[in-house]
Amino acid sequence: MSDGLILPDMSLDCSLSVDTRDDRVEFTFEVRNPGDEPSDLQFSDAQEADLAIADAAGTEVWRWSAGRMFAQMLQQKQLDPGATATYAFEWEDPEPGEYEATAVLASTNADCEATTAFEV
Repeated sequence: MSDGLILPDMSLDCSLSVDTRDDRVEFTFEVRNPGDEPSDLQFSDAQEADLAIADAAGTEVWRWSAGRMFAQMLQQKQLDPGATATYAFEWEDPEPGEYEATAVLASTNADCEATTAFEV
């Protein structure tokens, strides 16, 4: 049964890049609207994106949002056609090893995820 609500087709492109430094790893998560119409992204709090790191065994070893608090507020962000939203994360003092990073958009009405492998 439909309640008459029609959701727009929000197809977003996501990418995740990694820059390994001596004492930290920097991540850039980009969310791009490739469509011809604006995408209205909705969020249930002040967090717009998150990043998780897993080791070679698949065990999560670090999450950007862990231990952080976010303002409890509904918010909306418009991503115009061709526009990109960029989120930066930094992981300090990682142990040497092979990892996989996964970044996700925290929107309640659009999915966007990017994963990349890297080595420290």
